[in-house]
Amino acid sequence: MSSVTSQTFVQSIEDRSCSVGIIGLGYVGLPLIDAFINAGFGCVGFDVDASKVESLLAGKSYIKHIGNDKIQAWLTKEKFDASADMTRLSEPDVLLICVPTPLDSARDPDLSYVVGTCQSIAKSLRKGQLVVLESTTYPTTTRDVMVPILESGGLVAGKDFFVAYSPEREDPGNPDFSAAGIPKVVGAINDESLACASALYGAAVAGVVPVGNCEVAEAAKVLENIYRAVNIALVNELKTLFDKMDIDVWDVINAAKTKPFGFQAFYPGPGLGGHCIPIDPFYLSWLARKQGSTARFIELAGEVNRAMPSYVVSRTAEFLNEFRKPINGSKICMLGVAYKKDVDDARESPSFELLELLLEQGAELTFSDPHVSSLPSVRNYDLPSMESQELSAEFLASQDAVLIATDHTAFDYDHIVKHSALVIDTRNATHAVNEGREKIRKC
Repeated sequence: MSSVTSQTFVQSIEDRSCSVGIIGLGYVGLPLIDAFINAGFGCVGFDVDASKVESLLAGKSYIKHIGNDKIQAWLTKEKFDASADMTRLSEPDVLLICVPTPLDSARDPDLSYVVGTCQSIAKSLRKGQLVVLESTTYPTTTRDVMVPILESGGLVAGKDFFVAYSPEREDPGNPDFSAAGIPKVVGAINDESLACASALYGAAVAGVVPVGNCEVAEAAKVLENIYRAVNIALVNELKTLFDKMDIDVWDVINAAKTKPFGFQAFYPGPGLGGHCIPIDPFYLSWLARKQGSTARFIELAGEVNRAMPSYVVSRTAEFLNEFRKPINGSKICMLGVAYKKDVDDARESPSFELLELLLEQGAELTFSDPHVSSLPSVRNYDLPSMESQELSAEFLASQDAVLIATDHTAFDYDHIVKHSALVIDTRNATHAVNEGREKIRKC
């Protein structure tokens, strides 16, 4: 593209001569590729994990809700390529950054993946490219962290190339909302960059919500996740209170949500999982500390939610005690290690914390998950290798307790309750089970 005007760039989007590069081929990157290819764009996927690249080029997916048929369709249309060679980043006209943004051991933002990606882009950045950060982060990241790195090669952001921020809004496993069906918030460093990014997403997704700058877009994403984290913490805290009062929190929520206005139902669980809710709110609490302020709701919500695995283990001890059994030496099978129902995504799953706490107390552990065949290796947790168990009648009968951590639809809860001695339900998954309810303990 010889010209760097936004008008020329927008024209390339309209005539589909614009090529799109996606950096990070995970739960965010692959759905984006699908949206852009379906909209008529050619896409190149980049990832430092060469095994992912090889798998995709062979027409094989490693994410459950992005099936092999989708990958093969991209290849058949000759609209897709993948590479682990970052020197090719100059080829696409658009670069969408979809890399992890975890927390470090001090619960401060770890932008090493974003920084490393921007450094790779800077080496081959050319005039006329649009670079968009999609990774969730704290406000000012795009302008203060990303832009200086991209400009290190001598090109000027907003003049020689375009820069924007548009946060991912993926909900893995949600059949009602694909990447193409979710409106995109878009903020940019100047009007020209906003025009380019808005036109790009407008050609591939259900709607575009342009905002005044990158900081507004960055803050909007964090707000979305803080809203969920705080409300989940509220019902988790109420659960612990209502347990003491012998009140079923699930019945309370079901009653409250019949109000047609002013209430939205959130549900308790054994802890928070996934990349977003357990992590993203702390970007803002970290930023607040840098500004000499505090984010008390965020910190309190984090404290409540992080305490839930310990609460579940303490209740497990109480329930086993009813049968005159300690956790030490008890056989406990955990149902589900994915962080939410019906997905194969185990990122930040509370199940790892539960497993570690139960192991520390001497439990003999197994797990079963129809979407996760073996226990993945996870940083910060020292867990043994485990393979998912088949929930036969004989296996269930051999367990002292079954702990439901993830309420997968594939689990046959009637069968599980029928053949188990004790079922500890952290998700209200057994609500429809009629026979054997005396074996069920909600937690």
